[in-house]
Amino acid sequence: MNIKILAGLRALKLIIKFPYLLNLVLDSEDVFQKKVSKKYGLDEGLPLLRLEELFPDFTETVSPYAYLSGATMPIDIALLKMLARRRNVQRYFEIGTWRGESVANVAAVVPQCVTLNLSREEIIKLTDNERYADAHAFFSKNLDNVTHIEGNSQSFDFTPYKGQFDMVFIDGDHHSDAVKKDTQTAFELLRDEKSIIVWHDYGYDPETIRWSVLYAIWEGTPEEKRKHLYHVANTMCAVYLPEELPVGTLVPHALPEHYYEVTLKTVGL
Repeated sequence: MNIKILAGLRALKLIIKFPYLLNLVLDSEDVFQKKVSKKYGLDEGLPLLRLEELFPDFTETVSPYAYLSGATMPIDIALLKMLARRRNVQRYFEIGTWRGESVANVAAVVPQCVTLNLSREEIIKLTDNERYADAHAFFSKNLDNVTHIEGNSQSFDFTPYKGQFDMVFIDGDHHSDAVKKDTQTAFELLRDEKSIIVWHDYGYDPETIRWSVLYAIWEGTPEEKRKHLYHVANTMCAVYLPEELPVGTLVPHALPEHYYEVTLKTVGL
């Protein structure tokens, strides 16, 4: 399950009922920003890695994509797909399935994919919404090279999966403690020194850092590996790429250095 949707719905209901809670949310991010700055000196967030530094000829097709609520941005999915393709990823693990758009795209270029999500029963118990539960894994459930496993990443026994994956994508519960736990787990899942991690929702948008998530990523990453954490420009993703790369600094509202061509086409089912 994409836990961020569930958490967002619950938070919205509470804010509607108790409007003052919105200030608590904003204050919480401010607290995490101060923590990150004081404890780690990351005043500007993670070093900014431009897409063009990773892929000088950046071009990718994202399919399927539904343009519905809670979806990952197309450019974020394109990043996943290109990283998997260019790095010859053979085994991919994902925490948080939602409609299955991200894993379905990656499965087009990776032989073996595994995605972890809450069970349908757990989703219904939490949301009392069967339609919402049925939307999970819509695009990925019938793919032969995608294995769907059920469980909560905060308590799931990952032992059988440790040390097996070239790439891990974290897009589950975005509360800070949960992201930290998922980050620690992700490093245990990596197969070797070339394996990589991608986190979604490092930002609220490509120019606005989600400081609680940044704090959790930094805390959950082994100290000697933190130098390889980056924010990929124009995306809401942070990445662990075990190599030295040319970087810059995020400057919100700066004029675009690069822009993209987007072609939309209805595919249907």
